[in-house]
Amino acid sequence: MGNALLDALREQRQMQLKGGIYHRTQVDMTYNSNHMEGSRLTHEQTRFIYETNTLGAAAEGVNVDDIVETVNHFRCIDLIIDHAEEPLGEELIKRLHLTLKTGTSDSRREWFRVGEYKRLPNEVGGSDTTPPEQVPQAMRDLLDAYPARPALDDILDFHVRFERIHPFQNGNGRVGRLVMFKECLAHGIVPFIISDDLKFYYYRGLSHWPATPGYLTDTCLTAQDRYRALLRHFRIEL
Repeated sequence: MGNALLDALREQRQMQLKGGIYHRTQVDMTYNSNHMEGSRLTHEQTRFIYETNTLGAAAEGVNVDDIVETVNHFRCIDLIIDHAEEPLGEELIKRLHLTLKTGTSDSRREWFRVGEYKRLPNEVGGSDTTPPEQVPQAMRDLLDAYPARPALDDILDFHVRFERIHPFQNGNGRVGRLVMFKECLAHGIVPFIISDDLKFYYYRGLSHWPATPGYLTDTCLTAQDRYRALLRHFRIEL
């Protein structure tokens, strides 16, 4: 499955094919992942940006960062497609953050450190994260412990630990979900997109891992079933 899907994504990107699995993945993943982090762009506006490089007729009150990060997220998806089969490492993770945040208002703040680990302490969901001075070692330890041939549970465990480190000042959730998609592609696992209606269950799963792993696993399996249905629709063999 992994190779068939990866081949289709790469071929359709090269063809600039509209209306296939590559097109659908770009729009759906970008809309949902950005929307979870506060973007006010609609799914239709996201699709317009992807298809026409415009927002369409009605675009009043749109935040410029939402537009920039939407275009940047399209490029991030191309990055994980290009590098899907390479071992996961700090270089790609930092490059995803750099690509996502380049040209945003955050990138103009000296303390923000686009493409580099955070300089200031932050928190997620009201919980403390790894202090900035400990992040480089924490990320090395996380990657060293990650198996060469991960199963879905390994990918989810990596994601939770990554989010608890929260290595970047902002953009951790989107980078983390891109990494999950990349790792599924790399290891023949049906990838998935956390849609807006699954957001509550996804965050609950993150907060209760590993005590109740079923919360996050079941949420991701539901998302996986939806992406599997897309693969059947586009006649990509599982």
